[in-house]
Amino acid sequence: MRMLIVDALALALYLVVSLPALTGIGLHEWLGLGVGLALLVHSAQHIDFVGRLLSGRRSLRAMGRVLLDAALVVAVVVAVLSGLMESGAVLPALGLYAEGYYFWGPLHAASAKALLALLVVHGALNIGTLRRLVQRARAGEGE
Repeated sequence: MRMLIVDALALALYLVVSLPALTGIGLHEWLGLGVGLALLVHSAQHIDFVGRLLSGRRSLRAMGRVLLDAALVVAVVVAVLSGLMESGAVLPALGLYAEGYYFWGPLHAASAKALLALLVVHGALNIGTLRRLVQRARAGEGE
């Protein structure tokens, strides 16, 4: 159940952060750090799943899932790092400044779009697992 809570928190934070017009740039940047942390915690919680996929018979499907998960981790890291590097709120609050806005800005936009696409695929592939977890949680309520 704890994993489901982290997953729901990560998704909710991501949905809010993905709309900087809703939050404003400063809050978008700070929440982006939270999303990056939540998604990395999510990845760490599910690392045993990746281990099971790699230790068993390596089917094409299993390897595809591992590659998708790796691409997601890379997309999160690049989106957070590039967001920090072009930051107008977080870095100045820490007394820092980064050069190269014209490099980091497009990289952040591209990685954010890639992250969205990868999350949609990840969510679609895991909808059955989510249903089972919710059903188990509901069954536990009746006891």
